[in-house]
Amino acid sequence: MPPLKPVRPFGSRSILIACLLAVLPGVGYSAGSYQIFVSNERSGDVTVIDGSDFHVLATIPVGKRPRGIHGSADGTRVYVALSGTPIEAPPQLDAHGNPIFKRGTDDDDDENADKSADGIGVVDVAQRKLIEKIKVGSDPEEFDLSRDGTRLYVSNEDVETASVLNIATGKLEHIVLVGQEPEGVAATPDGRSFYVTCETGGDIFDVDTATYTTVHFKVDPRPRSVAFLPGTHIGFIPSESAGELNVIDYARARLLKVITLLPGSRPMKVKVSADGRRVYTSNGRAGTVSVFDAHTYQLLHTIKVGKRPWGLAFSPDGRYLFTANGPSNDVSVVDLRANKEIARIRAGGSPWGITVLSNAP
Repeated sequence: MPPLKPVRPFGSRSILIACLLAVLPGVGYSAGSYQIFVSNERSGDVTVIDGSDFHVLATIPVGKRPRGIHGSADGTRVYVALSGTPIEAPPQLDAHGNPIFKRGTDDDDDENADKSADGIGVVDVAQRKLIEKIKVGSDPEEFDLSRDGTRLYVSNEDVETASVLNIATGKLEHIVLVGQEPEGVAATPDGRSFYVTCETGGDIFDVDTATYTTVHFKVDPRPRSVAFLPGTHIGFIPSESAGELNVIDYARARLLKVITLLPGSRPMKVKVSADGRRVYTSNGRAGTVSVFDAHTYQLLHTIKVGKRPWGLAFSPDGRYLFTANGPSNDVSVVDLRANKEIARIRAGGSPWGITVLSNAP
């Protein structure tokens, strides 16, 4: 195994761990070929990281404000949401943890927005370069692929809509009205619908993928993302402002249970492990990741990572969890056997999202 060239450990303990991983027989990073792609919101690029030894392979310029990022089903493309709406600082919070907005203003309404920059950037994985930008409506933030890999479901943050893009034709097929500040998007495991979480009012929309009709319910404010538990009708939605993780029945579009996180947690991204045993939330300003039992909802671990972690992704073998840490401009590597951060990798300006391609060339 080659040495960990650009990996930036965060202390003497991490240096020791990294060295041991590199030299001890039978101990090391994940086997097999995969690459980690990180969208950097402020520097307008994507960092590519080698999954075998966690060194940086490339930095790919993509455009303004890259956020949501996902790989194609065949691993040849990476899609990244781009937006010309200027970045704003996180809102101040009131005594109850709710964001404070100025009266008469929209959180993302800015007359200086560059709408020509909006779109889904298409990165060729083999060439490591941006090859196309597809228009998908105003201010795209997050998205997901349909289960058959033919469409993108996209949240348009500043216009209260979700867009449906046909990947093969590059055509926008549907525009669905949702709530204020749509953000998180995820297709359900059965492919019959996709969920959209809307930050400001806590509105959740279940969108039918055949008719594009919607079912609506609410959770506490600032729901940032959604993930589903395989083999069940259970889903998870974090409410950032309330420091909560909502358990939902996605087949019936209803709230089942609310889990209160540790004080100071501001959950952003939620991910379910591939084996369906664990649920992970990145806790934003707390600088931690919470680990829950996916069936009992018991808090199992709290893992310290970088500053204001947002995006989460797993290595293909489930051994490692990666977190995008915006203010510290790096990616944490968490060993899920030890439930401990073991290294940090320097990324671009304000890492936001992460995706992993297991069959990247």
